[in-house]
Amino acid sequence: MVLSIFIFIAVCYLVLIITLIYGWNQVPEFKTEHFEPKIGFSIIVPFRNEAENLPDLLKSLSKLEYPASQFEILLINDASEDNSVKICSEFQLEHQNLKINILDNELLSGSPKKDALKRGIENGNYRHIVTTDADCIVPELWLQTFNDFILKSNADMICAPVRYRDSERKKLFQKFEELDFMSLQATTVGAFGMEQPFMCNGANLCYKKEAFLAAEGFSGNEKIASGDDVFLLQKFQDKGLKVEFLKSENSIVATKPQQTLAQLVSQRVRWAAKAPAYTSTFSKFAGLSVLLMNVSLILAAFLVLFEQLPEQPILVIFLLKFNADFILIYSAAKFFKKELLMRNYFWCSIVYPFFSGFVAVKSLFSRFEWKGRRFKS
Repeated sequence: MVLSIFIFIAVCYLVLIITLIYGWNQVPEFKTEHFEPKIGFSIIVPFRNEAENLPDLLKSLSKLEYPASQFEILLINDASEDNSVKICSEFQLEHQNLKINILDNELLSGSPKKDALKRGIENGNYRHIVTTDADCIVPELWLQTFNDFILKSNADMICAPVRYRDSERKKLFQKFEELDFMSLQATTVGAFGMEQPFMCNGANLCYKKEAFLAAEGFSGNEKIASGDDVFLLQKFQDKGLKVEFLKSENSIVATKPQQTLAQLVSQRVRWAAKAPAYTSTFSKFAGLSVLLMNVSLILAAFLVLFEQLPEQPILVIFLLKFNADFILIYSAAKFFKKELLMRNYFWCSIVYPFFSGFVAVKSLFSRFEWKGRRFKS
């Protein structure tokens, strides 16, 4: 009976992964075509105590290959206690050819980031909103590629890829973190390919301001600290608005990995905490399948150890999962030109069930810290 349950869970999981692999291949890679820059963008960057990261982001924004008359940068200060605002002000003085506006956040809900984004949107002067994070670096053709894709697709929301920054020396847990993040990117694109999108990343997101207002923005999930991206995607879908994924190497935003294992756990707990609020059937099936697969592998390993289950069928289940996951993640690694990262795949596949199970349990029963603030899960 127990073995039959494990087999059923494994079948559901393999169906999910095979579906995502198919979906990944259904989303074509988009090539920047350098159409005339017709789209105006309001780039919104919320920040809180990001003095260490802002110089890199601002430098990358200053190098955008797009007419300065066609975009503005809105930097939203969320009660920073370091010299973040000073860095932004100095950047503003040094780049007077750019339209830069530094605003203070107004806390109106339980989600400071949503409040900051809303403040930026209200003060934005262009039809299209683009969001990124203060610890990111944007590519030079970022806006040009969005411009080209919008002119071809007329999408109301465009979700785009995110990867971790390159580094010569990465700690072992950061290699795990990057591979895990790669799997999330693969899942995101795969779900779009199946026309069942349920994930995106606010570090690289573009949408029409009028569509944001039509979907009533962040109303309805203001009490959830995170989710400024996925819940907005969810609302766009509920309104029947057009959402697309921009699978282009010229649109990839690079973000920083977490610097400690504790920060990584806290980040993943924050991400997991919003999962119960997903509404689509596919997202619930995906989340439940992944959780049950990883928990069942841990339980099965102990049952095999104590000779309560035969080891052969459990080994077969693990190998099927191992290979299916490899194909999906390698697809993303190839797109991001991170094939060498797959050298860590074997040991990461052993660690992942324990890590994800711990995060899932912690997200249900504990608070998490984000930007120096404590939030309920």
